[in-house]
Amino acid sequence: MDRVKGKVAIVTGAARGLGKAQAVLLAKEGAKVVATDINETLGKRLPEEVKRDGGEAIFIKHDVTNEQGWREVIEKTLSEYGKLDILVNNAGVLLHHTIEDLSLEDWRSVLNVNLEGVFLGTKYAIGAMKKSGGGSIVNISSIAGLVGMPDTSSYVASKGAVRLFTKSAALECSKLKLDYNIRVNSIHPGFIYTEMVDGVIKTDVKKFGLTMEEAKKLYEDMTMMGHFGEPEDIAYGVLYLASDESKYVTGAELVIDGGYTAK
Repeated sequence: MDRVKGKVAIVTGAARGLGKAQAVLLAKEGAKVVATDINETLGKRLPEEVKRDGGEAIFIKHDVTNEQGWREVIEKTLSEYGKLDILVNNAGVLLHHTIEDLSLEDWRSVLNVNLEGVFLGTKYAIGAMKKSGGGSIVNISSIAGLVGMPDTSSYVASKGAVRLFTKSAALECSKLKLDYNIRVNSIHPGFIYTEMVDGVIKTDVKKFGLTMEEAKKLYEDMTMMGHFGEPEDIAYGVLYLASDESKYVTGAELVIDGGYTAK
C-alpha cells in the first residue's frame, strides 16, 4: 500500500479496460487520480468506484487528439491538486484491416489517437511536471510496437512510433539535456483480455469460421504462459514505473506479454 502516496496522476482512456485498472490501482496505492476518457457515461462511474475503496479520483471527459482539451485537463489537474507527478498515456484504438483495405482516413484516425495523443500528453505534462521538480510519464505501447503483425498496420505503426518517441522524450528530460527530473518509459502489453482484444478475436471468428473458444485458444497458444493476461498485469507495471521504486529507470521498455516476444 501507499506506493504512490501523495502523488497526482492523470490516466487517459480510463473508463474501461487497461486504463480503468491502472486508475483504480494507482488510487488504491495512494495517488490522487484524474481519469480521462471520451466515454463520459462509463468514465463518470470510476470516481465512485475508487471512493468505495478509500481512494480519490475525478473524471474529465477528454479527447486526447484535441490540443485545447489537453490544456484544460492539465489546468484542471493543477487547480484541483496543485501539481502533476504521473501521466499515463493509455488511450488507444485499433483497426483490423489489411493495408490494401485500409483507407487513408482510417490510417490517420488511428495515428491521431495512438501517437498524436501521446505527443500532446507528453508535451503538456512536461510543462507541468518541470515546475514541481519532476515526475514520471508512462506511455502504453504494445508488443505491436516491437514486432510486426498482419492486418493491423496502422496500430503497429503508431505503437512502434510511441516506443521511439518515448526514448526521445526521456533523453530530452534527462540530466544529459534539459535536466527536468522527468522519467519517460513505455509499456508493451501482449494479449490482455479487454474489449479491444475481444473485438479482434470476434473479427477472426467471422473471418475464419471459428468458434470463440477456438479463436481464443489460438491467441493463448502464442504465449509461453498459455493464457491471456489481465488488465491488472499491466496496471502493476504502470504502478512500478510511476513510483519512486523505478527512480533509476528511464527510456526503457517494460514488456508484459506472457513471453510472446521472446520467441
